[in-house]
Amino acid sequence: MKTPKRISILGSTGSIGINTLRIVESHPKQFRVVALAARRNFELLYVQARKFHPDIVCLYDETLARHLEKRLKPLGIRLVVGDEGLHEVSTWPKADQVICAMVGAAGLGPIFSALRARKALAIANKEPLVVAGELLMKEARRLKIPVFPIDSEHSALWQCLEGRQSSDVKKLVLTSSGGPFRTKKGSFAGIRPQEALRHPKWKMGPKITIDSATLMNKGLEVIEAANLFSVPVDKIDVLIHPEAIVHAMVELADGSFLAHLGITDMRLPIQYALSYPERLLNHLPTLDFAKLHSLSFEKPNGRRFPCLELGYEASRVGRSMPACLNAANEIAVEAFLNGRISFNGIPRLIEKVMSQHRVIANPSLLDLLSTNQWAREKAKELV
Repeated sequence: MKTPKRISILGSTGSIGINTLRIVESHPKQFRVVALAARRNFELLYVQARKFHPDIVCLYDETLARHLEKRLKPLGIRLVVGDEGLHEVSTWPKADQVICAMVGAAGLGPIFSALRARKALAIANKEPLVVAGELLMKEARRLKIPVFPIDSEHSALWQCLEGRQSSDVKKLVLTSSGGPFRTKKGSFAGIRPQEALRHPKWKMGPKITIDSATLMNKGLEVIEAANLFSVPVDKIDVLIHPEAIVHAMVELADGSFLAHLGITDMRLPIQYALSYPERLLNHLPTLDFAKLHSLSFEKPNGRRFPCLELGYEASRVGRSMPACLNAANEIAVEAFLNGRISFNGIPRLIEKVMSQHRVIANPSLLDLLSTNQWAREKAKELV
């Protein structure tokens, strides 16, 4: 890179944002931060602003903005707030690329704003590609704007697919660690939140940990992959891979397989989304194949993990159904964590909401946001 790539980060105080800034810090000649946005964490946002000195900073929560404004003024950094502030950060004229890591519906509008402002996108959160993936990718293709995945499995697929024609590809394969109940015998009926929150491999937030336990995380990733790579959902498989070394595979038309292997560290997919098409050196650990005793794979049990099939169903229907699934799942997980429904009640609740949803053909972003709200309210009602 002859000149530093200028980046804007939506969600700079979350794990993706923090890791993105670590990469920027490691490669100061390649990247420069020009804009930052966070929802509520004004303390960390201030620390980031003081360290990286962006042109503009957004704190979405307007009531907390006063705590930040006085601190930023001596630094000459402009502070903006709310939805308008997110729009400014996502369309900041000096930014070449926008890193999208702000979870929830609040992050959807800014992503479309960035796209229409001709900013390259790197997407980490699931909502854009699940809730509005068809619409987003259609608009990106129309404007000829690149959309780079940061999610490790989708980054792995992207790297395996680079330079391939669609006719070369027979199948995409996403891998899953299997969550905490992969080997559990007997019924899931009595599972308590404390058990579901004990992931055998990683410490994550409660929502994603429960999604891992139900395999809904893979159902959502199937929807993402279908939208991101314009592949029919029935050409996407999921395999349980407890070692979490192979992040994804692509089966080619002649029966050959390409696999992406590596350590599990989000800085790898983030760095590639930032540096593409170049690959930059880093100081992260690498795989020691001599220490790998085995790599194992198994098919997920759809009867025991029905959330995975609900993801496939939502993707087959398309249109507004993925938005409905995503919202219903959020409420179902919340209800389970609060002790209001059982573990098995999560897929049952989602299925009920999906069965009552009137699918919208050719939905606009407003339609998808309305579906999100309807599904949340319907799920709460059914709980």
